[in-house]
Amino acid sequence: MKKIPLILFATLLFLITPYCHAKKTTTQYPVVLVHGLMGFDNLLGLDYFYNIAESLSQDGTLVFTPAVSAINSSEVRGEQLLTHVKAILALTGANKVNLIGHSQGAQTVRYVASVRPDLIASVTSIGGANYGSGIIDLISQKLPANSQAEHTARFIFDGVGEVISLLSGHSQLPQDTLGALSSLSTQGADVFNQKYPEGLPENKCDQGQLVAENGVYYFSWSGTAALSNILDPTDLPMLLGSLLILGKDDGLISRCSSHLGHVIKDDYDMNHLDEINQFIGLHNFREIDPIELYRQHVKRLQELGL
Repeated sequence: MKKIPLILFATLLFLITPYCHAKKTTTQYPVVLVHGLMGFDNLLGLDYFYNIAESLSQDGTLVFTPAVSAINSSEVRGEQLLTHVKAILALTGANKVNLIGHSQGAQTVRYVASVRPDLIASVTSIGGANYGSGIIDLISQKLPANSQAEHTARFIFDGVGEVISLLSGHSQLPQDTLGALSSLSTQGADVFNQKYPEGLPENKCDQGQLVAENGVYYFSWSGTAALSNILDPTDLPMLLGSLLILGKDDGLISRCSSHLGHVIKDDYDMNHLDEINQFIGLHNFREIDPIELYRQHVKRLQELGL
């Protein structure tokens, strides 16, 4: 096997270091945590997956938290993630990675597993918008194509995405509000699912297969409690979001929309932000700690030889 030139190795090390959190692993393959819409790896010292990567690292798991565009289509974000995956594999010498995506991150990791299944051991969707979001549908209805409202929304939210990327140290990442809305709408998700169907159950609310035809393992979990901690200021917008969604949901994504592959559980007493241990770890203390969920899942991957 040819050796990686020193300059290339140094470049890869420079790219990977900001989101590498450990030097060894309890799983056969590294774990890659992928943020959702308006997300980041680390924003002014605040991790998107709050204390999760650090905790897994302390357990000995090799964890990466790459940044992709805060606001863009799932396919564009997926191509960005694929570049990171290749860099991670080159740096670590691993053959594959375990991808874990939250919210739009679920579509993002699914894209990579669909186009390059040879590089992916498993995909896990957490509160994933696998069938789109009713809230995004409502927003899109208020933004007719080429209307002033659409132009204004695009200007504002592209700007928000640019600020998020700037403050998280990734100002080069492109933003595309309309692309994100398209990916996360029910209609857009249907189109996405036709292109990248791996891991989806036969019927929206059903249990899917553990291993898809591409050889990748698929898992999912989510919550159905918008209000989980009275001390958490983010619970109020989660409650307002929940009022706009039919059926059980986590404040942004419906229970059925979160289903992918083997559904571990779809009704934790958590909202969309609790699933990533936000806001700063405030969650329903009568429910399992979100960090422990990730620990359990890493153990699950390890026992499967992943």
